[in-house]
Amino acid sequence: MQLPTTFEHLIAKAEDLDLYKKLIQQVNKDFLLANISLDFEEDILPSSLKYILHEVIYKLIQEKFTEYLNLLYIVDISENKIKQLDGSDMLKLSEQVTFLILQREWQKIWYRQTYS
Repeated sequence: MQLPTTFEHLIAKAEDLDLYKKLIQQVNKDFLLANISLDFEEDILPSSLKYILHEVIYKLIQEKFTEYLNLLYIVDISENKIKQLDGSDMLKLSEQVTFLILQREWQKIWYRQTYS
């Protein structure tokens, strides 16, 4: 499986395979498991999804770091991927983490769709 390398590529693949709603459902599920109150509507625009998710991740990093780490654990983001990111700019870091979360959620639903 070739993982999408940009947000636009990820959304295009999700829409091409008719998996965008499942992506939103998976994001909602994992955020609920992490006790983070965030519930996206299934018809949210991709740009809004990215913006809101980025904002939430930024606030978690700044204000609720333990919840942030818990979310990364629940979503199953590789520790190595996080360590490769540059943490000097929190805004850029949160944007990159947002993409890693969406990428991992995409991977989950793609595998579930392909192998079930």
